[in-house]
Amino acid sequence: MLGVAEFPALGTGVRILVTRPELLAAARQAVTAELAAIDAACSRFRDDSELARVNRAAGRTVAVGPLLAEVLAESLRVARMTEGAVDPTVGRALRLIGYDVDFAAVPRRGGPLRLLAEPVPGWEAVELDAQRGLLRVPPGVELDLGSTAKAFAADRCARAGLEAMGEGGLLVSLGGDIAMAGACPPGGWRVLVTDCHSAPLDGRGQVVSLTGGALATSSTRVRRWARGGAWLHHIVDPATGLPAREHWRTVSVGAGCCVDANAAATASIVWGPRAPEWLTAKGLPARLVRTDGGVVTVAGWPREEVCA
Repeated sequence: MLGVAEFPALGTGVRILVTRPELLAAARQAVTAELAAIDAACSRFRDDSELARVNRAAGRTVAVGPLLAEVLAESLRVARMTEGAVDPTVGRALRLIGYDVDFAAVPRRGGPLRLLAEPVPGWEAVELDAQRGLLRVPPGVELDLGSTAKAFAADRCARAGLEAMGEGGLLVSLGGDIAMAGACPPGGWRVLVTDCHSAPLDGRGQVVSLTGGALATSSTRVRRWARGGAWLHHIVDPATGLPAREHWRTVSVGAGCCVDANAAATASIVWGPRAPEWLTAKGLPARLVRTDGGVVTVAGWPREEVCA
């Protein structure tokens, strides 16, 4: 018998599973505190967040707190890891394609936009001194830490939740970014790998059993909106500043931490056909679903129960 808690945060759905139901309240309290701290530091949609203050600084060096500095350092590491495919300087590009408020408030349909292909400024323009807590971005550069911050939060929430529980094990899912800590239940954590993180376990997709580490899924099918009859999504190709071309509709990747899993999954959407080769070379098990529904698996991704 598992303890389960579900609630919204960071613009997505949060799910906590614990092996000791009597310790669920302690885990939830710890997770909620971590999520609140991440939101205050990293939200692009809160005028009072640290990130919003950075984006208003217009080229000035500003002091940042240790949490934002850590997330920024991870974002820059992710950019290097993915050869710039996952880049924190996509903030302006996201705003110009219509993702300028929390996704729940983004109109699903609207008038046409004038979309111009233009590379984003690039992560190398970001000047971060993490030890001293100092940051400078050039004028006109807007940071978005979205996917990396969410995955970072999943990793932190799993550690904080287990520390609050003191024993047992737990799984934390933030919009499909999954991190685990402590002992897993007998047979592992059963997870449905599919386009939408909110789908029930008996929904369409593949059920896998997880015993540790992390799993992240990136998809172009969940955060979508239409402008002038053209469908857009939230995964931007830094080379064009526009939504990535949809070769894969969904990519799921397993890794040692959620930040790395999310980075690989998001980069794979951007890279398209070259993604399987990169994932294989890195030894990252992955399931890639083409826009026509065809599935490609690499690097030992498990072949288990598939729900029709």
